Amino acid sequence: MHLETLAPLTWLIPLPPLLAFFLIVLFTNRNKALSHTVALVCMLTSWALSWYLFFQVVRVEHFGHEVIESAVNWLPFGSEEVGTEALKMGVLVDPLTAIMLFFVPLCCVLIFVYSIGYHNFGKPRDAHDMPGNPPHGGIEPMYSRFFAFLSLFACGMLTLVVADNLLLMFVGWEIMGLCSYLLIGFWYAREYPDQYQITPRQASVKAFLTTRVGDVFMMLGIVYLYTITDTLSFREILYNEEVLHHLAEMPSVIVGLPAAGLIGLLLFTGTVGKSAQFPLHFWLPDAMEGPTPVSAMIHAATMVSAGVYAMIRMYPLMSAGWHHGSPLTAPMAAMAFIGAFTALFAATIAVAQNDVKKVLAYSTISQLGYMIAALGIGAYVAAVFHLMTHAFFKALLFLGSGSVIHGVEHGVHHTHDHIDPQDMRNMGGLKDRMPWTFWTFLIGGFALSGFPFITAGFWSKDAILGGAFEAGQWVVFGTLALSALLTAFYTMRQISLTFLGQPRTKAAAHATEDDPIFYPIILALVPLAFFAIAAGWVGIPNDFLGLQLGEINWIHEFVGGTLLEHPPAEVFNIIPLLTSILVAGGGLLIGWWLYKDIKANQADPLEAPLGPVYTLLKNKYYFDTGKYKTAAGEYGDNLIQALFVRPTVWLSEVFVSIWVDKNTIDSVLHGVSLFALNLGTAFRTYFEKPVINDSPDHLANGVQRFGRSIRVIQTGRIQQYLVVIMVIVIAIGATLFAVGR
Repeated sequence: MHLETLAPLTWLIPLPPLLAFFLIVLFTNRNKALSHTVALVCMLTSWALSWYLFFQVVRVEHFGHEVIESAVNWLPFGSEEVGTEALKMGVLVDPLTAIMLFFVPLCCVLIFVYSIGYHNFGKPRDAHDMPGNPPHGGIEPMYSRFFAFLSLFACGMLTLVVADNLLLMFVGWEIMGLCSYLLIGFWYAREYPDQYQITPRQASVKAFLTTRVGDVFMMLGIVYLYTITDTLSFREILYNEEVLHHLAEMPSVIVGLPAAGLIGLLLFTGTVGKSAQFPLHFWLPDAMEGPTPVSAMIHAATMVSAGVYAMIRMYPLMSAGWHHGSPLTAPMAAMAFIGAFTALFAATIAVAQNDVKKVLAYSTISQLGYMIAALGIGAYVAAVFHLMTHAFFKALLFLGSGSVIHGVEHGVHHTHDHIDPQDMRNMGGLKDRMPWTFWTFLIGGFALSGFPFITAGFWSKDAILGGAFEAGQWVVFGTLALSALLTAFYTMRQISLTFLGQPRTKAAAHATEDDPIFYPIILALVPLAFFAIAAGWVGIPNDFLGLQLGEINWIHEFVGGTLLEHPPAEVFNIIPLLTSILVAGGGLLIGWWLYKDIKANQADPLEAPLGPVYTLLKNKYYFDTGKYKTAAGEYGDNLIQALFVRPTVWLSEVFVSIWVDKNTIDSVLHGVSLFALNLGTAFRTYFEKPVINDSPDHLANGVQRFGRSIRVIQTGRIQQYLVVIMVIVIAIGATLFAVGR
């Protein structure tokens, strides 16, 4: 099959979820079964189209030199006579796009299936359940709306994936920003007794505004790139050596930084916001206030993966002018530093968290840091590989955590315990109560930890560590290795606190997954568990342990074809391998040993030995908005609250409102108004009244007096009038006679 014939199919991939969104909103929203059927069928259609496309292109020899591309004129400007062209929109499928089309639609389909059970489909609506609040065992009141938003979310990601230019990619990017706001705040009416605990409504605003900070800088990078190249097409910019060389050599508005460097830093800032990298990481843990399928979509298939994908897609620009062994470009150095730092920073926080979903949220931040750091050191294929494997095992873990929460909530309804069903300290012993959830969660946890040789996470993490070792980036290598150790530790801590030992609450003792609503949940977990293992097989090094496995490292050969110059083959080294085995095995073993049999109300084993360090980690280094709770039960300001929020509030309420507005502007205006009032009074007193008002009055009075003076001659007697006339005539005649002489 010729690649040109596949272009129309590529255009169709994002459309079914968009169609589902409009169908549900306009027609099927009153029928819950029909709504989720429409959403699922449309998502399955996109998945089928994506996989058909994927399995067609993987058979094409040297795919990457020849790609699927199609574009249409979108925004005409100027005229053809002067040589201007229209801004184009189009689709592109190269090896990178093909990999994304393999795992993104699949994860979305499974999350859609999972959502049917998660939202209690098949159960009657509870009379106490109000829209905007989590249901209490009944079906979600806004069930149809959820699937409409979820469909639009998937459409945004698929649009971003198949886009052939930065502008269309940014359109999909912003659609997901909107959907994250709508879905994180889906339970918009939910409130907590603790006034300082963030609500879903607040979390959605926090996520939206934080990511917009990065998006503004990203838009500036897009505009700056367009002003230089007159195009936003990936093929015309990223696969044109002359353009890349020009961008690498052209000075920017910042002295010493080439245009490619400045554009790369601006684009990377967008990823820092979207993929929750330090210092814009703090929105992602609070995004867990949304329903669990939303968390899985954000962390595995869409939102945060989109940020990393954008950097992978723009890698030729980020590395323009760089060659292996030479100093890193400014964007690559920024990615290496921020990625490695974020990986370790988030991993340390996850060690002391007790919310089952927030542990995974900080884990996502850490793993995204892994991918960003890999790009920063030039390990392009390893970053793509880990993006794919992470999508499978992180979706599995989030959906598994939702299953756990559902099971514990069932126990809460049964026992009427007033506990937090997301707090791992209230769990324990779920291994026997929820076996399907336990075994799939165990596979996902081991994949996240990089359990040696078996799980997909091991092979992708080892590829990143190997890339750092081969590049001689020892600081990055050590930081990522320590992050991997902590990842394995907090993952085993999570598994132990949740599933092992004895139940620590009555609710945990009555948790179950026997309810029919768990059928679609389990149906989604099992395929993800398979891919959490099997997805790593495509990335086993060719010469692993000297076995000469031939062409089994398919991911390197296939994805490497995306770049102009195929990256060099990986060189197997025993040191990164031993490091991966040691940190994964050691972290898992320590986590199991410390937490395998925690009793009810027992303090965390790390709390005493770490002391204030544990408090620091539990409070997330105090680097967040809002407030933190002290041991005494009091509240103190976090760093962002103290450094940014309070100064901003003071600036607006005191400096601007009181000092500038009231004391300065209002005083000046009051002075001007008083001066104008006095001037008006003087004008009225000394000019208007005597000149304008009194003068006509005096004239009128004079006329009246004159009239009264001569009215005596009006007697009504004709004889007198004749005498007067004769006197006047004689007087005039005498005057004329005198003058004539």
